[in-house]
Amino acid sequence: MAAVAVIALSGGADDSPPARARVDRFDSGRAWAQLERQVELGPRPAGSRTLRRLAERLRRKLPQGRFERVAGHPGLRNVIGTIPGAAPAILIGAHYDTKRLPGFVGANDGAAGTAAVVGLARALGAIERPAGAPELRFVLFDGEEATDDSRPFRATGLRGSTAYAKRHAGELGAVVVLDFVAAKQLRIRREANSDRDLWRRLREAAAAVGVGAAFPAELGRPITDDHTPFLERAIPAIDLIQWPYACWHRRCDDLSAVSERSLDMTGEAVAELVRTLP
Repeated sequence: MAAVAVIALSGGADDSPPARARVDRFDSGRAWAQLERQVELGPRPAGSRTLRRLAERLRRKLPQGRFERVAGHPGLRNVIGTIPGAAPAILIGAHYDTKRLPGFVGANDGAAGTAAVVGLARALGAIERPAGAPELRFVLFDGEEATDDSRPFRATGLRGSTAYAKRHAGELGAVVVLDFVAAKQLRIRREANSDRDLWRRLREAAAAVGVGAAFPAELGRPITDDHTPFLERAIPAIDLIQWPYACWHRRCDDLSAVSERSLDMTGEAVAELVRTLP
């Protein structure tokens, strides 16, 4: 993830936590346990044995779970689940690798988004959906983190999402990427490249379930992330990422930096968004 600073368009900073969600579709306890299990594994860089073992576990957690090789990158694989429905599909995704740094466990940067996607697959699978509802795809991207910081980020990062977008872009109607979604005092602004209409619907969904304050009417500058390859193919896509993040690629990105409450607010907001998308 290549990121820059944030600017506010409206509203000031508020350190008070948003109210708890008024609904309970997303099982935050299960999701938090999934986050903890990833952190316990330690560093999980792309191509590592640790990440491959994690991928096996995640595949079993997703509906119709399977692997898809990342074209052009031997040894890398995306983990994919599907809830059948009409075309075009809605993709809910996150990266499940961590930056290759000694002692870096990526509680927010990798584990949180992954746990949220797995939890959303479970939550949305339990919701009765009307006839004609879109297919839902849950995609955990391998190789998001760059392998060579001396080169432009796109040269060695976003490997899983770039390959998936190239292969499946024509099958998708919307993409929701979850990245830094569990930091304490959750406040996720709209990343500047994120589709405006889809973000508006996310904020409406968040307000409907009682967590609107976690998604303020503020704008961050552009961030290159797993939503970028889809935007480049004219697919409406949004990136849920709380930036700036003080523990980005630092050892302090551990369990002390995240909270189950924040993970729950993200999960409930996205579940409501996806539930209401045509």
